[in-house]
Amino acid sequence: MQMRLTPLIAAALAFLSFSPIPNPAKADDAQCHHAMSLVGEPKYGPDFKNFDWVNPNAPKGGTVRQWSLGTFDTLNPLSDKGVKAAGLGLIYDSLFTPSLDEPSTQYGLIAECASHPDDFSSVTFKLRPEAKFQDGQPITPEDVIFSFDEAKKVNPFYAFYYKNVEKAEKTGDHEVKFTFDKAGNRELPMIVGELNIVPKHYWEGKDSSGNQRDIGKTTVEPPLGNGPYKIKSVDTSRKIVYERVPDYWAKDLPVMRGQQNFDTLEFTYYRDKTPAFEDFKIGKLDYWAENKASDWATKYNFESLKKGLVKKEDIPVERLAPMQAFAFNTRREQFQDVRVRQAFNLLFNFEEANKRTFFGSYKRVGSYFDNSELASKGLPQGRELEILNEVKSDVPPEVFTTEWKNPVNTEEGDYRKHQQEALKLLEAAGWKIKSESVDDPSCGTWCKIKKTIGLSSGSTARVLRNAKGEQMKVEILLAGDTFEPIMLPYAKDLQSMGINATVREVDDAQYKQREDSRDFDMIVDNFSQSNSPGNEQRDFWSSASADRPGSRNTIGIKNPAIDKIVDKIIFAKDRAELVAATHALDRVLLWNYYVVPNWYYPFDRVAYWDKFSRPEKLPSQTSGFSQVWWYDADKAKALDAAKGK
Repeated sequence: MQMRLTPLIAAALAFLSFSPIPNPAKADDAQCHHAMSLVGEPKYGPDFKNFDWVNPNAPKGGTVRQWSLGTFDTLNPLSDKGVKAAGLGLIYDSLFTPSLDEPSTQYGLIAECASHPDDFSSVTFKLRPEAKFQDGQPITPEDVIFSFDEAKKVNPFYAFYYKNVEKAEKTGDHEVKFTFDKAGNRELPMIVGELNIVPKHYWEGKDSSGNQRDIGKTTVEPPLGNGPYKIKSVDTSRKIVYERVPDYWAKDLPVMRGQQNFDTLEFTYYRDKTPAFEDFKIGKLDYWAENKASDWATKYNFESLKKGLVKKEDIPVERLAPMQAFAFNTRREQFQDVRVRQAFNLLFNFEEANKRTFFGSYKRVGSYFDNSELASKGLPQGRELEILNEVKSDVPPEVFTTEWKNPVNTEEGDYRKHQQEALKLLEAAGWKIKSESVDDPSCGTWCKIKKTIGLSSGSTARVLRNAKGEQMKVEILLAGDTFEPIMLPYAKDLQSMGINATVREVDDAQYKQREDSRDFDMIVDNFSQSNSPGNEQRDFWSSASADRPGSRNTIGIKNPAIDKIVDKIIFAKDRAELVAATHALDRVLLWNYYVVPNWYYPFDRVAYWDKFSRPEKLPSQTSGFSQVWWYDADKAKALDAAKGK
């Protein structure tokens, strides 16, 4: 993602910039700030009226029917139990809210402003007196403290994410202070600002049946919120409907003006994408976000689109490209050798997959922070080199001598060359190809499989075995069939090297259970990043998160060098230090070949029935459909008339 920064004055050169509001609240003798940014000056001052990527006079009304894949079984916003329903975030507000046009920038929502001492050892939020829950009860410091304490208690993710937040305490009628266990972490005020606030009185009360509510358990009782929407109806695992709250407490605040314009948002659940798309084509669904290049190229030729009743657009976005990848489970013995992991990367023919399946539309991901200044390039220099030298004994030597790049297969013979390189790496790691008769009982299940796919009796099969006689095996676990067109050819290429590679599809619930319990060999994972990485890097890569069920460290990384570099990121004293440390992390992750990188696309692909309008300027980080578009009654009337012809 390319950052769009305003010119920086001297005071804004600090890594974390705040802007003041009139009559600031006093906390720790520090100024209270209406906005927080980790990449420069916030774009909007304390007296701004609305963001420039909204229509402040957008009409309210209409219904949007969308879809979601799989099932859900809980409406609990905090607990890690169960599968949460789509859209739950619509019913909750946070202390600060992000700007969709400014990476790593937040503006006050429930909190009017935030203050902190110079050493960033704490942050104090001044709550808006007018902030309230949907039952009319005011949002109090006690609600904020309850939300923080319970989040850490019932969800391991939050316990880890807020690891450095020591306590929350009431310091005034509308004031809450969060104290940190270490000074110097400039991201922590923003991390705390992301906290969704839930009502203490509701969760400590009883449900309609007289039973005590438990925020640590799943529930299908629509919870009390404080956001722009509330839950209208629930059909568990099938459908959830949200309705706009007309007297939403924050509707006229500058940070919310012109947003959340639809009266009703419906999410219907489907077990498979195909019937959902068929329903979109006939008008049972209103909006479609496409994530499959082949479908975008071949399946949007239906009659309603040809007639102009359905619009199809590629909307450009400037987001940092996430590291979507085939991720190894390094807890598995066969993937503990970096040479094996590198061989698997060499055996993925991205160029062929891009041409065959994606119509050449994708770019391959070459960094964990691609499409941004955080991506490592060339050889390490300056502060980055100093950081890497501190952990030199624990990182691959290539980090210092060679720029990391994916293998490229553009010329005839390229892939054959990469296969040979992969074979050498596998042999160096103790795996050798043997030719075994498909009729030999010692060849086992693998040769039986080979016979079923066409090898006749008397033929030989290539089998990759280690010194113990064990064959290299890998099961690629998928949720749904989206990746099947990529994974099946990839598995076939692995099989050509004697690897017993299989692809297994499971439902969402089983996939989540197996991912959380680390019961997989390889999965497709997505390591989305921000332009200001910080505490979340521990959850992705640190040794402490490797054995914690449900952490984002699905790979199982336990690398002392990475632990040290992550701390450098978290406690970076300024932006330059952060960028250098992130470059170092990127380089070490890449040279350890923890994943086989996938691809990215610098657009949002959207299709929609022509009854919506949107601001002239959209935010840079997203198409912002549900947040800034609106239902256009005149277009809807014309659409209905056209359908009737």
